[in-house]
Amino acid sequence: MSASILRVFDFAYYQLENHPSKRCFNYKNEQKWEAISTEKYISDAHKVSSSLLKLGIQPSDKIAVISTNNNPNWHILDIGILQIGAQNVPLYATLSEKDYEYILHHSDAKYCFVSDNDLYQKVISIQNKTQLIKVFSLENSNTDYDWNSFLKIGTSNDFIDEISTLKKSVKPSDLATIIYTSGTTGTPKGVMLTHENIVFTVLKTAKRIDLKENNSKIISYLPICHIFERAASYYNQMMGFEIYFAESIDKLGETIKEVKPHYLAVVPRLLEKIFDKIVDKGSQLNGLKKGLFFWALHLAEKYEPFQKNGFWFDVQLQIARKLIFSKWQEALGGNLQFMISGSAPLQERLIRIFTAAGITIFEGYGLTESSPAGTLNEQKNNGFKIGTVGKPLENVEVKIADDGEILIKGKNVMLGYYKNSELTNETIIDGYLHTGDIGIIDAEGFLKITDRKKEIFKTSGGKYIAPAALESEFKKSRFIEQIMVIGESEKMPAALIQPNFEFIQKWAKRHEYSIADVATDEKLIKRIQKEIDFYNQKFGKWEQIKKFEITPDEWTIDAGHLTPTMKMKRKVIQEKYKNLVQKIYNS
Repeated sequence: MSASILRVFDFAYYQLENHPSKRCFNYKNEQKWEAISTEKYISDAHKVSSSLLKLGIQPSDKIAVISTNNNPNWHILDIGILQIGAQNVPLYATLSEKDYEYILHHSDAKYCFVSDNDLYQKVISIQNKTQLIKVFSLENSNTDYDWNSFLKIGTSNDFIDEISTLKKSVKPSDLATIIYTSGTTGTPKGVMLTHENIVFTVLKTAKRIDLKENNSKIISYLPICHIFERAASYYNQMMGFEIYFAESIDKLGETIKEVKPHYLAVVPRLLEKIFDKIVDKGSQLNGLKKGLFFWALHLAEKYEPFQKNGFWFDVQLQIARKLIFSKWQEALGGNLQFMISGSAPLQERLIRIFTAAGITIFEGYGLTESSPAGTLNEQKNNGFKIGTVGKPLENVEVKIADDGEILIKGKNVMLGYYKNSELTNETIIDGYLHTGDIGIIDAEGFLKITDRKKEIFKTSGGKYIAPAALESEFKKSRFIEQIMVIGESEKMPAALIQPNFEFIQKWAKRHEYSIADVATDEKLIKRIQKEIDFYNQKFGKWEQIKKFEITPDEWTIDAGHLTPTMKMKRKVIQEKYKNLVQKIYNS
């Protein structure tokens, strides 16, 4: 397999040669699923290449792509760009005009493709401050810049021989893409990934996943501009899986029931939401059914892989799977074999529960800068250990620096940051990527993440606080949807809390109680204090949350609280609620 895949666009051609599919890509059109074959995928990618060549695009030119939802045209454009030696610069659809201006200018992008009219207007408004020659749409809208109009540009010339020559000239070591990190802090950085970076990572990850090449169904819904989803899509193409594009994250539940996927790539926040809905439904049961539900849940919380809990636990688990967990599997389509979690730390409890329910969660670790993998748990070879992110991928070296920072070395490590050699040299030293994460490698070779180096802070009393560990524990509370621990250079740790509004409404209704303002309601504050007191017991006195404030609104991607992969933007949140922070430390 690996011998025939050396560049990113080889994944598509591998599928055409080995697993040609009539349902390569599947998308919703007026509530009906429509399909694009592998053959059409490649054919349209050639049209893209032809049009780009007609427009004067040369090897190493940059093409920006911004899409609200994942769709076939994004992938068609991707292959069309890469096979002529140009580079794809994907951007998040949630960025501001100011961010688009910065990234499009910084990346030297010559053309930009957008998925809808709103994005078109945004980019057009700042086009004169960039090097963009023209903005095209991925949609058909009967304009001179829509998708069909773009594809027709190259039809007047025969570019077959030129495309073939350019394809052959693309080397694995050539730059394939520049991915601008969404930036939980600071200015976005352009991560330069080569064809080899991405191909190496996909092939090594494929060995861990160990699925058979067939027509399994997969849902694509995480932002395709993120390397986690993008690498997964290349893997799915290589394996010949049918890819179904979700209309939106909000409709993911419906899509899962329709498509019945065989595995899912997930981020922790999404999994937490799925779990919260399951528990909410279980709480609404009555009598024996409710008792059985929570018995199964408590049993699952004790799960250990490879039958380490003994015969009697396994007997109980089989009963729980038949009576309770089979309904979970049905709600998730009925075919789901496992999920792969990345992007941020996942609660250990959720891994135990879902795995006990028959839907194994394999947690992995990596960064955009490592294309994106570094380690991954696996079912075989005793390679699955809950509470860790697995062992390093084959031919990837992971070690811990003297200060606890995780270092990664291998062909998955980026070329560097675009136009920023100083930061590149600070981040890659002697071939080792300095991740900014803190961790340990246990006696069996498993990596455990303990915190973000940049997020660890010191109180005015000189005590170090690792916020991620605290936040993960407190989010087990059904009252708390999001929590951010603060307290750098302050006398004590405190927290900003976004409550679970849906659960709180039901809680208030059960108690025949009306909440006018969640941020100031005394009864709610006292109830959340009980949750804080309970989870504080697991931590030393110096790191326990002493005070908290409830934020009145939901933390969302659109409002800027979260990155597109649902990680907290700490600086943004602290700035948005600086009045609450002042209230905590000045009262």
